[in-house]
Amino acid sequence: MTEMGSTPGTTRTVLDPETEEFAQQIADQVESFLLALQAIAREADGGRAISLLLLEISQVLLAGARLGAQQDFTPIAEYQPDVGPEADIDEMRLALAEMLGNIDTYAFVFDPYVPEVVESQLSDDLTSIATDLENGLRHYRLGNLPEALWWWQFSYVSSWGNLAGAALNALLSVVAHDRLDAELDDDAELVAAADEMLESGDVTPR
Repeated sequence: MTEMGSTPGTTRTVLDPETEEFAQQIADQVESFLLALQAIAREADGGRAISLLLLEISQVLLAGARLGAQQDFTPIAEYQPDVGPEADIDEMRLALAEMLGNIDTYAFVFDPYVPEVVESQLSDDLTSIATDLENGLRHYRLGNLPEALWWWQFSYVSSWGNLAGAALNALLSVVAHDRLDAELDDDAELVAAADEMLESGDVTPR
């Protein structure tokens, strides 16, 4: 599996020191999330994965919130510059799907102001988030900081922020079913799957 965000850096676009420091902080958080997600998929420890995914998604959502709170970033060029092919993360997606098993499929409302329940897979959504973040990281590593910041901000608002929030809520629901022993007749199979997975690992972040 190709390591995500492994593109070597070149000459960087000059920005003011405060924006450069902000970009560096976001890049560090993005890289940390990508590496952690790959490690979780490789370890294939379902019970431990729930707590780790909760932690990692929460942290990358903090990066997204910081991006969302900034004024709109503007890319220098009209079109995105070529930064090479996307990392091949299909192997990671399949590993996550196998590890999550019966709790991989979940439902959420994509837009609370246009309430429509969407069925999705955590493994698909996590790899989609990773793809968006990795694309920005490649721009960053090639020195195009304005493009990286613009892409991270735009994709957070339009895509990965919503998916990360939905995935976080789904994982929290798994923990809630286990901790609170929720009795939901319609979700009996999901609760059983959550219990089985969490019995095999510690769900408390360290």
